Amino acid sequence: MTLPFKRGLVAVLLLCGTGAAHAQGRTLPSAQVKTLTGKSVDVSTFSNNGKPMIVVAWEITCAPCLTEFSAIHKVYDTWQSETGVKLVAVSVDDNRSSSRVLPMARTKGWKWDVYLDPNQEFKRAMSVPSCPYAFVLNGKGEVVWQKPGYVPGDETMLYEVVKKVAAGQSITE
Repeated sequence: MTLPFKRGLVAVLLLCGTGAAHAQGRTLPSAQVKTLTGKSVDVSTFSNNGKPMIVVAWEITCAPCLTEFSAIHKVYDTWQSETGVKLVAVSVDDNRSSSRVLPMARTKGWKWDVYLDPNQEFKRAMSVPSCPYAFVLNGKGEVVWQKPGYVPGDETMLYEVVKKVAAGQSITE
């Protein structure tokens, strides 16, 4: 399959509800992650004051993860001002590589919250098969859409979903 065809197929399947149907009504699990300063936090407490939230499972050695974050970084301020969306990045790297996450987040200038999941509690609880893996939550904290992988342009599709969620619209409209 060629890359444009694959991206188009994924977009059609997800926007037609395939990704959303599996996700409907699910909330973030009770799973312990760590802040970049080492404080334990329960993922189930993540919220965005009634506004949409994107939670992305990622790895420091994952080129598509870093490419997606680079693309989002360029437009994140606009996304926030237009929809109030909050991005939360959960690194599922093990203890050996998780020490590189803080320097990377600082160097890249990411403006979103970054957490560590060295025991992969979050990854297992959310059944994340590979990275990157994005979840969109509505203002009630319910997962309403999810997307595996990344190809250039996916950030546009992700934002279209966020705009619908922020407006209270169905993502299948």
